[in-house]
Amino acid sequence: MKKVFFKTFGCRTNQFDTQVMMSRLGKYEIADNEEEADVIVVNSCTVTNGADSGVRGYINQVGRKNKDAKIFLTGCGAHTKGEELFKSGKVQGVFGHSEKEKITKFLQTDTPFYEIGDLEHIDSTVVEQFVGKSRAFIKIQEGCDFRCSYCIIPFVRGNARSLDETLILEQIKRLAANGFGEFILTGTNVGSYGKDRGSSIAKLLKRMSLIRGVRRIRIGSLEPIQITDELKELLDEPWMAKHLHIALQHTSDKMLKLMNRRNEFASDLKLFEEIASHGYAIGTDFIVGHPGEGEEEWSEAIERIKLLPLTHIHAFSYSKRDGTPSSTMKEQVPGNIAKARHKELTSIIKAKNYAFRRSVDKPLEVLIESEKDGAYVGLDQYFNKIAVKSSRDIKGEWLTIENYEVAEEINFGSF
Repeated sequence: MKKVFFKTFGCRTNQFDTQVMMSRLGKYEIADNEEEADVIVVNSCTVTNGADSGVRGYINQVGRKNKDAKIFLTGCGAHTKGEELFKSGKVQGVFGHSEKEKITKFLQTDTPFYEIGDLEHIDSTVVEQFVGKSRAFIKIQEGCDFRCSYCIIPFVRGNARSLDETLILEQIKRLAANGFGEFILTGTNVGSYGKDRGSSIAKLLKRMSLIRGVRRIRIGSLEPIQITDELKELLDEPWMAKHLHIALQHTSDKMLKLMNRRNEFASDLKLFEEIASHGYAIGTDFIVGHPGEGEEEWSEAIERIKLLPLTHIHAFSYSKRDGTPSSTMKEQVPGNIAKARHKELTSIIKAKNYAFRRSVDKPLEVLIESEKDGAYVGLDQYFNKIAVKSSRDIKGEWLTIENYEVAEEINFGSF
């Protein structure tokens, strides 16, 4: 039986897409590494020029390691770099997001092919298992209608469109029956779910919660304007993870305008304080060093960050993405300055996270995901890691931990 290795770059949506392909493999075996594979499928990311370089470097490297393997490219990078890699002979085949459910046909193809597909496709595959995972990622929508000035994704994923609710719920039923209890809603712009179907993410959450076996639901990432009163009404539900990730990208209103964002700091602060009052941990995205971020803008941003009840941050230094408005903006921020700002920002949030974990006075509800260095590691309801010592294998189990040590980096407990 021929073996296929999947290399996945980028976001949770890509991770889900890889699971879709795995579920459609037919008479093929999933390889544990590149060296033993007959076929290597690269599910690529193209969010920055650096992401493109990483994918290209991987393809070059794996092509030298396993010269007999057929290499296929899919994912977002298929739309931006696929034609170039195909014409240069680096990959035998290229297929877009809309074509991934045809993967068995592609694997059986001996002749080179380039099938980029379209940007209007909606998945119809029901994923029943997540290989090597304790939590299940559920893609609920595809594409984005926002046009942030630094972002290429709407142009490689298309406009926002929602998956069929019946399919989503059927998928969750099957995964719950197979032992999954935590579900993470993912997509290109998750909060836009339902707007094209007369529904909403809040309505979907309510229906998900009624499925037997659903223990905890996390939402991948939301925009501030997508947190409606209908969604706020669910904040105290026991099945809601006590953590929301709300994408701000910056806290200077000048920078938000340059980024073509739809949020403003005054309303963001009010929203965050309201959610925090329900006992939530809150994460955000933040781009450091975007063109136009001078000392004045940075100083303002940092002072405002200190006001926000944040506990987690996905901070990254701006990286140019050809084809976006930001890539042609002047007043570029030198790399060394962006690096220093990134360090300043993350150190502030690290201290906020430590203070938050010390303030928690409720038992931690933990799903153990892995074992590392003699301890079992999982995430609690607040999206914080805890390392648990146990005399038996507790991987995949749910634990209620009342007594634990809060260290600067992570919590520690025993079972």
